[in-house]
This record gives sequence, structure tokens and C-alpha cells, in this order.
Amino acid sequence: MKREYGKEQVYFVGGGLASLAGAVYLVRDCGFPGQNIHILEEMKILGGSNDGAGDAEHGYVIRGGRMLNDETYENLWELLSTIPSVDQPGLTLREEITQFDNANPTRSRARLIDSTGEIQDVSSMGFDMADRLALGKLLITPEPALGKMRINEWFAPHFFTTNFWFMWATTFAFQPWHSAVEFKRYMLRFMHEFPRIQTLEGVTRTPYNQYDSIIVPLQQYLEPLGVDFTLKCTVTDLEFKDGDGITVTAMKVVRDGVEDTIQIHEHDRVIITNGSMTEGSSLGSMTSAPGINGSKGSSWKLWENIAAKKPGLGNPSSFADHVNESKWESFTVTFQDSKFFDLMENFTRNRAGTGALVTFKDSSWLMSVVLAFQPHFRNQPEHVRVFWGYGLFPDKVGDYVHKKMCDCTGEEIMEELLGHLHFTAHKDEIMATANCIPCMMPYITAQFMPRLNSDRPPVVPEGSTNLAFIGQFCEIPDDVVFTEEYSVRAARIAVYTLFGVNRPVERISDYPHDVRTLFSSVITSFR
Repeated sequence: MKREYGKEQVYFVGGGLASLAGAVYLVRDCGFPGQNIHILEEMKILGGSNDGAGDAEHGYVIRGGRMLNDETYENLWELLSTIPSVDQPGLTLREEITQFDNANPTRSRARLIDSTGEIQDVSSMGFDMADRLALGKLLITPEPALGKMRINEWFAPHFFTTNFWFMWATTFAFQPWHSAVEFKRYMLRFMHEFPRIQTLEGVTRTPYNQYDSIIVPLQQYLEPLGVDFTLKCTVTDLEFKDGDGITVTAMKVVRDGVEDTIQIHEHDRVIITNGSMTEGSSLGSMTSAPGINGSKGSSWKLWENIAAKKPGLGNPSSFADHVNESKWESFTVTFQDSKFFDLMENFTRNRAGTGALVTFKDSSWLMSVVLAFQPHFRNQPEHVRVFWGYGLFPDKVGDYVHKKMCDCTGEEIMEELLGHLHFTAHKDEIMATANCIPCMMPYITAQFMPRLNSDRPPVVPEGSTNLAFIGQFCEIPDDVVFTEEYSVRAARIAVYTLFGVNRPVERISDYPHDVRTLFSSVITSFR
């Protein structure tokens, strides 16, 4: 029998992937009326960290790229299998992405480049026996025993010189000082990728950037259903019912600079994206460095405010108060011709546009670049080329431009990159049409900081009657943050729990207990 919801309302705080997924689950699996779903977003556009903006004239910007995975993004694929493609009528979004990826598979032939510009042989992981033993021991050590231990407190210095570390760290953005627990979770969750980490064949790519390929179709699916998208609206605080339980009674908001209060009535629900990896991001240009905005934005402040009022809502300080350890810098480069792409295809032997990651292992910035399939934006002209890159050590001085990456203009970042590629003979021709826009992100790996299990709130905290958390800073046992899957899984758990949906969430694939995967991983560790 269809449930009647009457005047019940659901408020999502934050307009990223998790909230959009949650709205789909409400409509699809709960029969909840779209006009009673409200997505409150501080920015003037939806998508959160799944962004993609700009144009050919002023330059395109992608703060971060997202690599998908067929085998482990269980809930994301289930969700997208019910969303229509925007570009190919008759296909689902899942089918469209699979079709595109099959036609343009990722296979890196130049995963690591050394200081001389030579492509490294990465068929060996480079482990010694101490590395293998430490890695094996980590995988069987319970998380509570690891606590807030860092990766470099578990492994000896040699581990961080191996091909494996350079490839794994730059694929997933791990730093030596990040959480050993998160590193362990990644090793278990992506164990099937360990034997092919040198080629990245397990990476699934979308036809365009994730904003155009995932966010836009989700928004276009929800809009005709009457879902309310309230943009430029900041939620600053929640009010709770007195007592030991957790029941939200009001939301404090600022709309267009005006303070207001939204009353939360009985049977209403509030679903919050707490924290943000791209909060406080700042852009530079060809002639200016991006600077760093270390001040906490609204998502962090909201979490701090409510965590101070009720126990069991996590500890944002573990993630937000370590900018020097959570930041790195990305850059998006727009060209008006294909010269750079042609040179890269010839040098790396990677077919242009396959999205193969190339890392300059001896770079003091630990710089990497990805040349995705073109066009990478819906509004990108045919002659324009766009690629994305990043440096994990923005506070270190460059090897060719003797400045810290964080102090460099887009032009200087390009000079450093061309130096590592040894493309100096072509510098003038490349730079003639280059527009490099750097982006500093203070909290981009905040979710990897050492933490206790209690530092991230459960999706639905104990004692909650109408409050849930989604995004990258809630706790889902055994799953890995910094993924699209984590956001979607959190949203599904939140909706199903708050509404009592008797339907299973897609389970986490159990590759660590698959004999073939285990055998292949052991063999790989001895390569």
C-alpha cells in the first residue's frame, strides 16, 4: 500500500552528489513527493565537489577529477542504472558511461616518469621483504588497534621509495602522514586493482567531466519531479529538542544575506553534508597564484556548531584543523590547439584522451597530469584541448621554477611541467595558447587525516529521530572516503534508515576473501 506523506518535508543541506542521490532515493524508493524535497546549497550551482566550469575564452576549471571503478562502486552504478542519459535517449546513464569507457579504455604506458624524462619500468612494485610483511600485517590489524596512527608510523622509510607507493599515493592522493586506517581500507577495498595499478586499467571514465556527465543528468531527472533547489542559501546552525535524544526543531539560514529560520515540524527530516573537501578553494590565473583561504567555510562551521550541542555528532577538528597536511593544488589547462596533446601522445605512447595518469616521481611537487578524452566539457569547441593536473607537495620549491608551487602563477606551473617533460624546444609554441588556472584546496584530503572512529558521526546517529549525515565525513564501516560511491552509499543508508525502507543497500564487494584476488595480489607483491 502506498504511503501517504501529507505535509512531511525533507531538507538536504548541501547540493552535492550525496544530496542529489538522496533525493532520487526518496522519489524512487519511498514514493516521496518531489515538491516536498528541498536541497539548500550555498553556491549558485549544484554539484558540490563534482564541478566543471568555464569556457574556451576564459579557461576551464576542474578542481578535482574523479576516477570511477566498475567493481566497487556498487551503489553508484545501481543509482545511475535508473537515470536516463541526457545525450543518448533510450540509454541509462550507467549504460552510457559503460559504452563510452569500453570504447575508450584506460591503459597507462607511462605511469611514472623520472627526472631525466624517461618512462620508468613499473612492472615491479619495488617491495623488500620488510615492506611485504608490514603490508600484510596492516591488512589483518583491527582498526581500533591502529587508532590515529599515520602511514609513516607503520611502514619503514624504504616503503615510500617503491614504485607501488608512488603509483598508489598519486592515484588516490595519499600522503605519508595520512591515516593508516584509511590506507588499510583502500588496500582492502581496491585489492583487485593492486595487480594492475601500473596500468590503471580498472579506472572507469565518464564521457565528460563529472559535473556534465553525472550532476547535470541527476538534476534534469529531479527538476520535472518538482524538487526544490534553493541556491545561495547557507545553513548556519540547527536547533534541537531538549533532552537526550537528537531531534532537529529548526534550521538557521542566511538567504541572500538575510538571516531566517526554517521550522522543522514533526515527521520532517534533515539530511546534512557535514564538512567539505573543496571548502575554501581559491583560483589563480596565468599571472597570479591562487593564495590559500584557510578560514573555515559554512559546512565546517555548521558541523562545529551542532557537534558542540549534542554528543555523538563527531569531531570536525580532526579533519578541519590541519590545513598544512590536508591541502594540495590542482591546475586546469586550456589550449586553443592540439600541440601539447600531440606531443604527449608521442612521448607517453598513451592514446590521446584515454585519461591515463602520468606522474613525475622525482618532481619536488610530486606532480601528475591526466589528459582526458576530448571534449571534456559540453561547451568545449572542437579545436580546444583541456587537461587537469595536480601537485601533492605545494609547499616545496620547484625543480625548474625555483618557487613553492603555492606561490606560482599558472604560467610558472606550466614552465615547471614542461621542464619535467623536457619539452623546452616546444615551449614557445605550447605557451602561445596555454591558459593554466591553478586551484589551491586547503581541505582536499581532510578526510584522510588520522582519526578515531568516533570522529565521524554515523550516517544516522544513535538517538536521532530526524537527522542524518551524508558525504565524505560520516562513518560507513569498511568503505572508503574520497569516492563517489561513499557519497551515494551514505545517501542511500540515510534515506532507507529515516524512512524505514525494507530494501538492502548494495553490499561492499568482498575481494579480500576472493581466492583468485588474494593469489594475484601475493604474486604482485613479489614482482
